[in-house]
Amino acid sequence: MEVSKVKSYKFWFATGSQDLYGDECLAHVAEHSRRIVDYLNQSGKLPYEVVWKPTLITNELIRRTFNEANMDEECAGVITWMHTFSPAKSWILGLQEYRKPLLHLHTQFNQEIPYDTIDMDFMNENQSAHGDREYGHIVTRMGIERKVIAGYWADEKVIERIAAWMRTAVGIMESSHIRVVRVADNMRNVAVTEGDKVEAQIKFGWEIDAYPVNEIAEYVQAVSKGDIDALVEEYYSKYEILLEGRDEKEFREHVAVQAGIEIGFERFLKEKNYQAVVTHFGDLGALKQLPGLAIQRLMEKGYGFGGEGDWKTAAMVRLMKIMTEGVKDAKGTSFMEDYTYNLVPGKEGILQAHMLEVCPSIADGPIGIKVQPLSMGDREDPARLVFTAKEGPAIAASLIDLGTRFRLIVNSVDCKKTEKPMPKLPVATAFWTPQPSLTTGAECWILAGGAHHTAFSYDLTAEQLGDWGEAMGIEVVYIDKDTTVRGLKNELRWNAAAFR
Repeated sequence: MEVSKVKSYKFWFATGSQDLYGDECLAHVAEHSRRIVDYLNQSGKLPYEVVWKPTLITNELIRRTFNEANMDEECAGVITWMHTFSPAKSWILGLQEYRKPLLHLHTQFNQEIPYDTIDMDFMNENQSAHGDREYGHIVTRMGIERKVIAGYWADEKVIERIAAWMRTAVGIMESSHIRVVRVADNMRNVAVTEGDKVEAQIKFGWEIDAYPVNEIAEYVQAVSKGDIDALVEEYYSKYEILLEGRDEKEFREHVAVQAGIEIGFERFLKEKNYQAVVTHFGDLGALKQLPGLAIQRLMEKGYGFGGEGDWKTAAMVRLMKIMTEGVKDAKGTSFMEDYTYNLVPGKEGILQAHMLEVCPSIADGPIGIKVQPLSMGDREDPARLVFTAKEGPAIAASLIDLGTRFRLIVNSVDCKKTEKPMPKLPVATAFWTPQPSLTTGAECWILAGGAHHTAFSYDLTAEQLGDWGEAMGIEVVYIDKDTTVRGLKNELRWNAAAFR
């Protein structure tokens, strides 16, 4: 990711205990927690470092530690574990003042009960089954949102869940740094791309600002021919050039327009400190083409994007790119739109695309450049990258504004290859079947009010994105292999009462 790189975050590991059992017990607690932290860091599975903190045994130390975590800009969250019994009233002040992501790791140092040697000294010292329940009770009573992960600390699946939560926690921290620039406004008469920008800033920390399109077009017009020519050469060396009968010189001129847009837009975004952008084909001002290839390239660099002024999706794409930064063997994250169905039994799915703007990070195989007419926008034929997306499991998410609250809808999907090529379709495409099936998935999506635009990723799980939504205090609706229409209708009714 090239845009506004995420900080080198760390996570603090705080172990709870008390002084009832003497200094020797506390020495063991400290040693055990250090060994857990060392093992986690050496596992090679965590995206961020875990920092060991001294055992917390008093109100004062707990409160001071949590406030220090608040003040440390590199701290993205605290992992808590009760090695022994830790009286939960000692945690109240610290938890009240703590403002960052919280993970309750419900584990114990020993994996197996030492049947032959276990005595009361061992029982007193190794009380996680006891202490974590005491601590968990007070966090629940205080109504504090946190993640709970239970299991043996050295188990690979437990470590992978910690790693996944770390990415969510960084998304929570970075959400307040997302700034979206609106080039013009929403598409006229479209409902789902609208929303309460003030409430979005209160809930998520997002800043959404509008600029006249021609103010950004001035940055495009100021790009030198030398810079444009250099970027065009990069395009020609990196992508397949699909002339399809067009004059080569004329084709190159159309591609050069997108190069100027990419450079000009990126300079504007960097100068003004924005990490996401929306455009609208109905208001292009002095731009010669609808930004296509240019936006695709900006998304690949880590910027968020939403079409037709869809600032909610633009911010979600940026957020999801933050959360997937550095994922090993990443398959990609993109803005996407539902277009048309395949309803043949056994081959059901939804063809996904957009007019132009699909991120090449999700591409499978060669990527080409085409220049084709666009019926909307009343401008030159825009250049765009064309490709097909990868196969595999993924998630598609829609953040909607219901007027009184936000709802995040997360659909687990299975991406596939289309049965046949589509030689006359000049856009990048994906094809997926929503879980649990096309009909149930589509019915539930519509009942939940999901948009036709989505933020799509192969590299995040529904759980990770849902944890972010819950941390933001908004309603989260999952549509997956276990979803039924009847169950979802009931869930929406209950949620209407819970989030009233």
